Amino acid sequence: MRAFVALVPPPEAVAELADAVAAVRRDHRVARWTPPEQWHLTLAFLGEIDEPTLDGVRAGLAAVAARSAPVELALSGAGRFGERVLWTGFAGDTDALAALAAGVAAAARTAGVALEDRDFRAHLTLARGRGGVSGLGQVVRALSGFAGRRWRAETLHLVRSRPGPRYDDLATWRLAGGLTDR
Repeated sequence: MRAFVALVPPPEAVAELADAVAAVRRDHRVARWTPPEQWHLTLAFLGEIDEPTLDGVRAGLAAVAARSAPVELALSGAGRFGERVLWTGFAGDTDALAALAAGVAAAARTAGVALEDRDFRAHLTLARGRGGVSGLGQVVRALSGFAGRRWRAETLHLVRSRPGPRYDDLATWRLAGGLTDR
């Protein structure tokens, strides 16, 4: 199964960003917009993993969550990866966020997951560019001043990704706590 590890903004932060994005969407039809209910911050993309590996990942993530404090964050600004991906970034305790992502990556590697070797870049994907269409730069400029309210990321999510895309939590853990469900 395809899986990833993520933090999910609370409904208030999602609603605030959705309002900002709605105004931009009306004026810029250059992208396939990600539905707000799918917005998340990927800490590690695990790719295709089997059940025994998944069990190891679960154990490692439980340990990471138990020793990691909640992280104070805010959605902030906008950027792009070429003409393919439009994103909003994060402000707040970004050092703690990077440390959490490093802990998640280490746990995944210990469980046998071969992660891509790339730097962690905290972002939430808002849209993907349509093939061959430029113009994401205009959208970035329109959203560059966005500054969301602070919120506290308290739950680590292990998520299955299915075609559609559709996302299902496989397990969640409270940061500085134990398994919350499943």
